[in-house]
Amino acid sequence: MPDPFTRPRAEPSTRSGILLVDKPGGMTSHDVVSATRRLAGTRKVGHAGTLDPMATGLLVLGINSSTRLLTFVVGLDKEYLATIRLGEGTTTDDAEGEVTSTAAAGVVAGLGDDAIGTQIGRLTGDIVQVPSTVSAIKVDGKRAYALAREGVDVQLKARPVTVSEFEVLSRTPATSASGTPVVDLEVRVVCSSGTYIRALARDLGAALDTGGHLVALRRTRIGPFSVDAAAELDTVVVADALQSPSQAASELFPTLRLSEEQTIDLGHGKRLVLGDVPDASGPVAAIAPDDRLVGLVAVSHGTAKILANFPSDEPQTKPDDA
Repeated sequence: MPDPFTRPRAEPSTRSGILLVDKPGGMTSHDVVSATRRLAGTRKVGHAGTLDPMATGLLVLGINSSTRLLTFVVGLDKEYLATIRLGEGTTTDDAEGEVTSTAAAGVVAGLGDDAIGTQIGRLTGDIVQVPSTVSAIKVDGKRAYALAREGVDVQLKARPVTVSEFEVLSRTPATSASGTPVVDLEVRVVCSSGTYIRALARDLGAALDTGGHLVALRRTRIGPFSVDAAAELDTVVVADALQSPSQAASELFPTLRLSEEQTIDLGHGKRLVLGDVPDASGPVAAIAPDDRLVGLVAVSHGTAKILANFPSDEPQTKPDDA
């Protein structure tokens, strides 16, 4: 098992916050959550967006009451660095699947940068994408990847996504394990939530008549959160790395600084009369004088109304093994 599972379990804790973790390859997102439960001393840990086991990079975790913030993180745009291999298609659209197609002799060698750029351009912007068959999308109550493993022919519906940036950073000729000439493209992708980078690799290969699949994937950003600020799971000290609820909420939303009286009133669910304050199009983080996140509010017509409270403390419970 990965090292985090052999580290000593933390004492039960009710401390809340957001933890940024740089997920290593070979672990599932659930593995990271399970390890973090041990290291944080609580069962109340969730994440905002799954990464495949082969992928590395940023996982945003919510601890205790800050799991409520994850709802607002899941839908944010994401940035990835990836390696797309042109010349072979696979059953899973990534390197973990079996090769199902190879490019005809000379096709990969004759592939020009202009042709690649043209097809990448067609996969940029507001597009319609068919998710990979081995995705976590549910079909009749079961995950698509589980059905695929059972031999079921899974047909997923196309869905609109936005690829705001899709650029080639480098191009390297290579030879696959089967001896097929291939080209590896190092790319950077910025996209909306729900975009499958494996599907981009598949569709780029199909458009170029070479076949294509994902060789490597690293998530570098989710909304305002960067992997540069993330901790390594093997060495993280949760108490030191945890972003406070107010700190994380201030990254996600505009802020409203409260007086002592306003803090008490909002905590009791009362509306706050703010006077000449501009309306907000989304949630606003209401911060107490002691820098505690009181809650998220809607601001309209000079009035703040609570959307979600954030308790300052929670009952302690002994965490179970995960």
